[in-house]
Amino acid sequence: MTFQGWFLILLFVGILLALTKPVGLWLHALYEGRRTPLHVVLGPVERGFYRLAGIDPAAEQGWRRYALHMLLFNIALMALTYAVLRLQGVMPGNPQGLPGLSPDLAFDTAVSFTTNTNWQSYAGETTMSNLSQMLALTIHNFLSASTGIALAFALFRGFARREALKNGMGAIGNFWADMTRVTLYLLLPICIVYSLFLIASGVPQTMAGVVSIDTLEGARQSILLGPVASQEAIKMLGTNGGGFFNANSAHPFENPTALTNLVQMLSIFLIGFGLTWTFGKAVGNTRQGWAILSAMVILFLAGVTVTYWQEAAGNPVLHQLGVAGGNMEGKEVRFGIAASALFATVTTAASCGAINAMHDSFTALGGLVPLFNIQLGEVVIGGVGAGIYGFLLFAILAVFVAGLMVGRTPEYVGKKIESREVKLAVLAIAVLPLMILGLTALSSVLQQGLAGPLNKGPHGFSEILYAFTSAVGNNGSAFAGLTANTPYYNGLLGLAMWFGRFFVIVPMLAIAGSLAAKKYTPESAGSFPTTGGLWVGLLVGIILILGGLTFLPSLALGPIADHLAMIRGQLF
Repeated sequence: MTFQGWFLILLFVGILLALTKPVGLWLHALYEGRRTPLHVVLGPVERGFYRLAGIDPAAEQGWRRYALHMLLFNIALMALTYAVLRLQGVMPGNPQGLPGLSPDLAFDTAVSFTTNTNWQSYAGETTMSNLSQMLALTIHNFLSASTGIALAFALFRGFARREALKNGMGAIGNFWADMTRVTLYLLLPICIVYSLFLIASGVPQTMAGVVSIDTLEGARQSILLGPVASQEAIKMLGTNGGGFFNANSAHPFENPTALTNLVQMLSIFLIGFGLTWTFGKAVGNTRQGWAILSAMVILFLAGVTVTYWQEAAGNPVLHQLGVAGGNMEGKEVRFGIAASALFATVTTAASCGAINAMHDSFTALGGLVPLFNIQLGEVVIGGVGAGIYGFLLFAILAVFVAGLMVGRTPEYVGKKIESREVKLAVLAIAVLPLMILGLTALSSVLQQGLAGPLNKGPHGFSEILYAFTSAVGNNGSAFAGLTANTPYYNGLLGLAMWFGRFFVIVPMLAIAGSLAAKKYTPESAGSFPTTGGLWVGLLVGIILILGGLTFLPSLALGPIADHLAMIRGQLF
């Protein structure tokens, strides 16, 4: 580990902390539906959308109606994406003449981008036409991200409102208004500026499919191009992760310089940091938001420390062969070990899935951290919206434990947490381990599953475990040694992504509706404080204990066993 590496990590965190309140203020304005400076230009566009769709943005929705509209919207988008991908061969915007996708791959990809997972069982530049990249994929990058932020707003209202009823249920806002405002006033403006920055940095933005050039050796080479910058911007800002090219952000056309690498990492975390402050502001106490962010940053720094330490230490087997230094296998020399370790931790702490190095080539414990980040539910900053509402589910469990300690009904930000909320939180949190461990076990014994891993032994098991962890956790990154473009994996991973997204969201919205209908309960001498160091420690402890107890056996069979074998001189 070097001083320069630690300087990069601390600079990264420092910039984000400085941006937390400004971004949070903007998000809070959208949360409340207030005017922003962009309303002068985009206000008529927003109102036009509402008129065309016949929507009253002021009409409040109970949690069931909010959830129903969200689900129907996503099902319709998934069906549209599936149709575009299947019909790709006969549609325009296909300069390479690429055929339509197979039914299983189209299903897997449609679910993947609908759920903000962006898992790719294909090589983008040789599989997707320009039209498919834009119409089927980039649109989802915007709308799945705005859906996540809208859902976070709904949960914020559950905590912030007092006896807000709609048809006998807690009113938590309007899904269509939330999603439209986030897309128009947050994602689109930032991505326009972001795309121009990427273009100026050397990222292509063209409708051309292929450019032929003469190499220095006199050979003829075809270089694949396309509308890369516009997809790259929302890929990072919306914590999507699906790359235009198979190499993702390790490709120089997606991530050409050290500056673009830093900006891409910052953009992955930007909205997640801001939403913590927005939550505090929404419930009337910004210290609540800072407490949540403190717990997140502690978990993040612990993860990046382990990853950087292991990758900088390198492989002892190679050291014995005279190959000194850290582990540079699968890493871009443009970025090096520190930037690669930081990127891997960032992208899995959020539900992004973008990569600038191959996680399958990390050391065993270096690869364990990205895997464990996802298994925790990606609540360490997390995806846009998904991170904060996932973290708040853990906060509900934490105050339940605290309530048992002090012998009182647990309370959080003025709302009593009763059996209904605790049961729903447990239901939402339990979806991840049940799906991850169940599908991994199934694929570890079936012939179709065992045909996928490139490596044998514990590393091959890690490839299967990582795939289902990434799918259920809606991350999208991979231990790419797994051959996943088969009917078995495409079908099973597609189902895993769908259940991992929406079987968490629906219980979360039920919690929001239940809380919105409750009275405000002021703090008393018997209340457990939820803003200080003790609360932050409890949050970190609950998350690590639940994650550790649930996933330690599978990690012992995979990366931990892989690490112990490496120490003994055995590689897989």
